[in-house]
Amino acid sequence: MRIGVLTGGGDCPGLNPAIRGVVFRAMDYNDEVIGFEEGWKGPLESITRPLDLNSVDEIIDRGGTILFTSRTNPFAIKDGPERVIENLKRLGIDALIAIGGDDTLGVAAKLYKLGVKVVGVPKTMDNDLSGTDYTFGFDTSVTVAIDALSRLRDTARSHKRIIVLEVMGRHAGWVALFTGIAGGADWVLIPEEKPDFDAMCAHLRKDFKRKGYALVVVSEGTELPLDAESEVDQFGHKLLQKRGVGDFVARLIKEKLNIPTRSAVIGHIQRGGAPTLFDRMLGSRTGVKAVDMIHNGEFGKMAALVGNRIDAVPLEEATGKPKVVSEEWLDLLKVFLK
Repeated sequence: MRIGVLTGGGDCPGLNPAIRGVVFRAMDYNDEVIGFEEGWKGPLESITRPLDLNSVDEIIDRGGTILFTSRTNPFAIKDGPERVIENLKRLGIDALIAIGGDDTLGVAAKLYKLGVKVVGVPKTMDNDLSGTDYTFGFDTSVTVAIDALSRLRDTARSHKRIIVLEVMGRHAGWVALFTGIAGGADWVLIPEEKPDFDAMCAHLRKDFKRKGYALVVVSEGTELPLDAESEVDQFGHKLLQKRGVGDFVARLIKEKLNIPTRSAVIGHIQRGGAPTLFDRMLGSRTGVKAVDMIHNGEFGKMAALVGNRIDAVPLEEATGKPKVVSEEWLDLLKVFLK
C-alpha cells in the first residue's frame, strides 16, 4: 500500500517517534510511506516527501517533527476538502495517517465521512484529548515544567518571594495539575475550576509565614477577568500568549498580600527537547498500531492508549469534547495544598 502521514497542530515531543513507528511497521508490510509536510497544508497543496528507513532511523530522540506542522484547516478554505481528496487520489494514497490533537483529528473525522480512508494518532502536550488515557507530548512537557518550578523554588526561597509559574493548557488543566502536585506547588489554578482568589491568598499568606516563600502554578486557560478580545486561528481558538495570566495573578497576590511576587512563563520551552522514555514508547506504539489498523480496515478510528493497551477508538469519541480534569483529580490536588 501507499500510506500518507502528516503531523498537524502544535508540535510536541513524541511526534518523530510516532513517524518512525509508522515507517518501521510499514516496512513489515512492504508498504511505501509518503510524508505530507506542514500538517493539512501538505495534502491541500501536495507538499510531500518520501519516508524510508534512512530518513527516520535516527529521529527517536528528536523533539518537534521532521514533517513540520501548521494549524491549517481545510474546512476553513474554499474547496479545501475537495482539494485534499483530489490530491490524495492523484498521488495514489491508499490510506492516510493523521497525527495530531482535537483539531487535526477533527478534520480527519470529517474527511472519513467524505470517504477518505484515514486513521488517527492522538498527540497533545495538554493531554486533553478524549478517548485515550494519555497522549504523547504530555509527559515531556510536564517534566520540563517540574524542572522549571524546582529552579524557581530556589529563587523564591533565596529572595523570600512568591513566584507564579504560567504553564500551557487551554481548555484543560492537566499540565498545571501534574506540575503542581509533582513539583510541590502551594496553589494551582486551572480552567476547570473558577478561581477563589481570597482562598488562594489566605493560603499563600499562611505558607509564606511558615517557610518564607510560596509557589503558584497557573494554566494559561484559567478563567480570569481579562480582556475577552483576542486573535483566533483557523479553528476558532483564541491565541492565549498575550493574555498575561501569570502576570495578572502575580500582581493580584502582591496587591492583596503586600509580599514581593514575580511571574514566569515557560511557554514554548515546554514543547521542545528530546521526548521522555514514556513519550518515545507511546509515540512508537501508536505509530505501529496505526499501520496495523490500516491493514485491518479500521478506518475512522485512532490508535489510543487504553489502560496499557493500544486500541482502535472511533475518532468521534476523541474530537469535539476535551478531556478535562475530573473531581477525583481535584480532590487529589487538594490533599497536597496544606
